Amino acid sequence: MSVRALSVVARSGTGKTTLLEKLVPLLKGRGYRVGVVKHDAHRFEIDRPGKDSYRLTAAGADAMLIASGDKLALVKRHAHAPPVEELLATYFPDMDIVLTEGFGMGSLPKIELHRGALGGPLLCRGNRIDPTLLAVASDVPLVLDVPVLDLNDSVAIADFVEMHIIRKQCR
Repeated sequence: MSVRALSVVARSGTGKTTLLEKLVPLLKGRGYRVGVVKHDAHRFEIDRPGKDSYRLTAAGADAMLIASGDKLALVKRHAHAPPVEELLATYFPDMDIVLTEGFGMGSLPKIELHRGALGGPLLCRGNRIDPTLLAVASDVPLVLDVPVLDLNDSVAIADFVEMHIIRKQCR
């Protein structure tokens, strides 16, 4: 069985992380194991200079895993960003659902967020029609060929995710 996943996509400042912060505990409260993958278009550093793990990575380690009793972090260098599908298969095979932030060009099913105050066309129904778009969560009424959810109703969005991603792919 493949990993069940959903990408949340939107323009910067629309509230992708805010929605995910609400969806994670809602889905966990329903008994699901939830993973999250965030796409970062910028270079990021999860470690701090002076820490042993940073020093080992700076020394040239191609991969460095730091583990404690309750969590781990892997820093692994790569020449090109791996496709999101590869990340899911490699790091999240034991999750019931993986929510991804970004990855707008990927092949995963998507919910696009839209805020009327930000303006601009939809990413998945603007200049191109993305066939993987399942729904749009908006704070203004829209007429589309996919369901339009209330961006401010995270419970309804969690219901949609459960019905269209988790349960549908369990069959």
